Amino acid sequence: MKKLISIFTILTLIALLILSGKSYAVTLDTINVQVDKQTITPSEEVKLTIGFGQQLGAYTFKISYDNNIFEYVKVEGGTANDTGDKVIVTFYDVSGGTSPRNNMSVTFKAKANITTSNPTEFMVTGEGLANSDASVTFDDITVPIVKNVTVEPAYVDYSFKLQHVGDIIKQEEKAMTLSYFSTMGRYYEHARLVAEASSPQGATVKLLAVNNTGLEQDIIQSGFGDAQGYKIGGKDVSVDLQTKAIFSDAGDYTITLKLIDRDNSDTVIAQKSFGFTAVETTSQVVPPVNTPENTETQVPGNTNETNKVENKEEVKQEKPSKLPKTGKNIYVPIVLVLIALGGGYVFYNRKK
Repeated sequence: MKKLISIFTILTLIALLILSGKSYAVTLDTINVQVDKQTITPSEEVKLTIGFGQQLGAYTFKISYDNNIFEYVKVEGGTANDTGDKVIVTFYDVSGGTSPRNNMSVTFKAKANITTSNPTEFMVTGEGLANSDASVTFDDITVPIVKNVTVEPAYVDYSFKLQHVGDIIKQEEKAMTLSYFSTMGRYYEHARLVAEASSPQGATVKLLAVNNTGLEQDIIQSGFGDAQGYKIGGKDVSVDLQTKAIFSDAGDYTITLKLIDRDNSDTVIAQKSFGFTAVETTSQVVPPVNTPENTETQVPGNTNETNKVENKEEVKQEKPSKLPKTGKNIYVPIVLVLIALGGGYVFYNRKK
């Protein structure tokens, strides 16, 4: 009998302890973690908010982050300890249950030097969770709650230039500089440069460049570089190719340059068309000599100056090719000879 009484007493004490004690092993399934932005740019902030679904008087949350991409900024709803790759936020209602919280938040900032697309994640765990008066405690959150964020630069589209100097003569090589560039180019693992051309009927055009293996390629026919493509992207991308263009006939041509993504069914990343005109021969233009006369006549509408030039030309035309001699008059000796001959004739007739 005594033994039964002892067992009953022990069971009663255990029941009282259970009923009067704290409740354990309660799951807090109302936790909700959100980020205010799914994609941000370098130097931009993102806020991670943990909603409790009810008021808590005590908690410790750990938010893990990639410190190559983010830096910690601030916390709201507790005391933060930033370990470099994890922010530990602790809160305890010292008022004894009169100032509980139903959420907390942590703000991070993406680093300014990011030049590529960076999908990353925040991982949240929790422990020491209790209700407002600490009468109920909750299980630790050991399986991380994950929230994804992508840090991506504000990309600038790629642009093209295809430049040359002087006339384009048919069937003659014309040196051209082909450039494509971007101040912040999106990254591609396998990009490739290709070209298309339109020509007069029966005419052809080539755009030749030497690749890094020393092989000359016609960009219009086969593209440029490795057929599988090459990496491109980042800050201040600038590629210059020295090319040679050959136009078979005189006429108008169009060359369209394209940058394509080999990993995405050759999707066009950027493109631009350039128009060219090939001629038969170079025009030979002799520049005028800048004499005072030419300079004056080049003034548009200056009639007086033009007349001055014409008058000068007339004076030049009236000038004799041989200047007359100066000194004695040539007619004096002629008269003397005639007088002598006449005198001799009279004297001869008298003698007879």
